[in-house]
Amino acid sequence: MVVTGCSVMSRRRWPVSRHSASMAGQSADTGMVRNRILLVGPGFRFLGGLSVYTCSLANALVETHDVSVLLLDRLVPRRLYPGAARVGQDLTSLRYDPRVRMVGNVDWYWGSGIARLSAWIQDAKPDVIVLQWWTAASLHTYLLIARIARGLNIPVFIEFHEAQDTGEAAVPGVARYGRSFLRRLVRECSGAIFHNEHDRESIADLLGPEVVRQIPSRVAPHGPYNHMTALGSTIENRHRSGGGPARVLFFGLIRPYKGAEDLIAAIDGMTPEQANGLVVDVVGETWENWTAPAEAIAASPYRDRIHFENRYVSDSEATGFFARADMLVLPYRRGSASGPLQAAMSNGIAVILYDVGGLSEAVRDYPGATLVAPGDIPGLRQAILEVATRRDSRYPNPHTWAPLAGAIDALVAKSRE
Repeated sequence: MVVTGCSVMSRRRWPVSRHSASMAGQSADTGMVRNRILLVGPGFRFLGGLSVYTCSLANALVETHDVSVLLLDRLVPRRLYPGAARVGQDLTSLRYDPRVRMVGNVDWYWGSGIARLSAWIQDAKPDVIVLQWWTAASLHTYLLIARIARGLNIPVFIEFHEAQDTGEAAVPGVARYGRSFLRRLVRECSGAIFHNEHDRESIADLLGPEVVRQIPSRVAPHGPYNHMTALGSTIENRHRSGGGPARVLFFGLIRPYKGAEDLIAAIDGMTPEQANGLVVDVVGETWENWTAPAEAIAASPYRDRIHFENRYVSDSEATGFFARADMLVLPYRRGSASGPLQAAMSNGIAVILYDVGGLSEAVRDYPGATLVAPGDIPGLRQAILEVATRRDSRYPNPHTWAPLAGAIDALVAKSRE
């Protein structure tokens, strides 16, 4: 059934009769506890990193748990979204596993269907609800879901991806609104998941240590992104790169904190001989009117060696860029996690990044990572030239989704004590 502002599928989509309403089910084959998990996160209409994350996590969890997903469809009024021109376009190859039960969609303006969502949660009564946190645009919906869950004695966990989007935090009043009501949301939750210790400390600094300490928390690293990994890409790279230029990739949204212009500055400082040994791909959609990278590329003495794809590319196109790349360069000025970084590690290519935030922890166990001091353009240049000498090397990705599943299970167990 579809209603204004919210569509909720039939409650029969979650066969509650398979499990006790108060206990998780058990696999007949392994005896493993199968918690009934309701994930809440963004859908594909406003496609972004968290859309990809929510789908990837659901598809990983469904191997060992019973998973349902409630998607935030229209996050904000379309005219306010930086990528408004592509809203609704099918740019991703990702699809939800058929075993994942789709509860429905919720829009920012709710509509009368929000009552049906409440009825669905009451009827299905999942063992846990996991909220993906990254933007204040979801706050009012998350608060409502958390309060519905509290009334039904269902634990709610909040999974932090960052404190608040940097762009929306710059809008007058939004940062204060996000900080104030995020405190309320955390107080409604029974647990929290962070991707690294840096994020846990940052959230504690933002909300106050007592707010974070009041609930159990776990740290679990971001899982891998395998959907942009081309079969045989390593063979393609080895065959292509012999004797040819090394291919440098910057990939992702072009925003002030992403530092794409630092990459261009590093290239500009090379000798002609050094620059002739490289080809650079800068691929991404501009947000916040950040034109510094485009201006730097246009003014570069080596602009004929720089390919600028200034748009949000499809997954099939992205797969090609990663398959051809010998290294990914991410000179972020700050960062908690990075989808392009995960895609690069899944492809086994070298990564060069500034030693900032949670990104340092994300590559701690990745042998292909090179960390550079923040803002060190000569250091960035030297790292690129060094990696180019071993451009055929490929590295194993140490990351899996198992730590996230384990963190959820541990918090569920804690909530039952």
